[in-house]
Amino acid sequence: MATVTYETASLTYPGTAKPAVDSLDLEIGDGEFLVLVGPSGCGKSTSLRMLAGLEDVDSGSIRIGDRDVTHLPPKARDIAMVFQNYALYPHMSVAQNMGFALKIAGTPKTEITKRVADAAKLLDLEDYLARKPKALSGGQRQRVAMGRAIVREPQVFLMDEPLSNLDAKLRVQTRSQIAALQKRLGTTTVYVTHDQVEAMTMGHRVAVLLDGLLQQCDTPRALYDRPANVFVAGFIGSPAMNIKTVPLSEEGGRFGKVFLPLTREQIAAAREGDGANGSVQVGFRPEDTDLVGEGTGGVPVLVDLVEELGSDAYVYGHADFDGSEERFVVRTDGRNAPEMGQTVYVKPKVGHHHVFHAVNGERID
Repeated sequence: MATVTYETASLTYPGTAKPAVDSLDLEIGDGEFLVLVGPSGCGKSTSLRMLAGLEDVDSGSIRIGDRDVTHLPPKARDIAMVFQNYALYPHMSVAQNMGFALKIAGTPKTEITKRVADAAKLLDLEDYLARKPKALSGGQRQRVAMGRAIVREPQVFLMDEPLSNLDAKLRVQTRSQIAALQKRLGTTTVYVTHDQVEAMTMGHRVAVLLDGLLQQCDTPRALYDRPANVFVAGFIGSPAMNIKTVPLSEEGGRFGKVFLPLTREQIAAAREGDGANGSVQVGFRPEDTDLVGEGTGGVPVLVDLVEELGSDAYVYGHADFDGSEERFVVRTDGRNAPEMGQTVYVKPKVGHHHVFHAVNGERID
C-alpha cells in the first residue's frame, strides 16, 4: 500500500492544442478510495492511464509512495488495473486467468494456487474456478477481473469504469461489493467513472474534472453541500441543482417576485469583475424547496412531468421569468404530488441556497 501523488502532471495528445490533463495536483492517501469523475472527455481516464504508465506525462511528475514513477514502465510501478471490458483470456479457465500474471512473474505454483484460492473465496468464485469466461455472467466476469488484480497484491488498484457493461441492478450490487472489498483489503484505489451517483456512493473522496482541469476534490458530502463552482453544483446530485442567473439587488437575488436574501459580503463579491452586469447565479437543490399556496410569494411553475418514486416525487416544470422560460425540478411528498399541467407555487428555502458569481461561476460564501 502507498500514497499516490500527481504534481502538476500534464499531457497533451499529438495534434491537439489543449491538454487532455492540465497541471493536475492531487494527493491520494494510503488506503484511500478516490474516485475520478466527470463528463466524457474531461481527462479522468487519461489521468488513470498516466498513473498506470500507459500514457507518457509531458510535464510534472507522478509518485507512488516515495518513488517517482513518471517514466517507469507499467510493470515496474506495482499497480494492478481492472478494465471496462474485463480483458479476460477466453481460452483459459477462471483460475488460470486469475493466476496468469503471477505465472508470468515466475511465482511458484503452490503460491499461485494459494493466492487464487484466497481471492476466489473473497469474491465468492470458488465454484467457478474451472469454468471458461464464456460460461460466466457479466458480474462474475467482473469479479474474475477483480480477482486477477487482487492476487498480485499491488500497492495500488486502478479501475477504469469497471461497471459500465453491467445492467442497472447488477451495477448497484457490484459497486457495494467493490467498496466493501476495498475497505477489507485496505489497498489504495483510484477509480474512474462518469456516473456521479456511483462516485458519491463509493469514494472516500471524489475528484471532479472538466476539460482536463481539477474542479474540486473533497468528500461526497462536502461536494454536495459546498460545491466550489457552478459546474460541480450542477454535476453532483441527481436530479441536478436548480441554477439560475437572476438580477441582483440590495436585498439579494430576485426570482420573479421572490427574493433570496444575500449578505452584504456576497452582494459585494457578486459585483466584482467585468461583465457581472448586476446579476448573480443562485442555486437550490430539488429538496430545498416548499410547494406553497397561491398568493404566498412562491414562483408559479407549470408542471411538465411528475416522476413518482413511492415516498417521494420529482416535479419537473417551467416558469416564465421576464419573458424567458426557466426549468425547475422540485422534490415533494409522493402521496400528494401534483398532476401534469397543473400550476404549483415553488418557494426556495431561505438559508439552503447556493450563490455563484455570474461570470466565473465560482462559489460566493
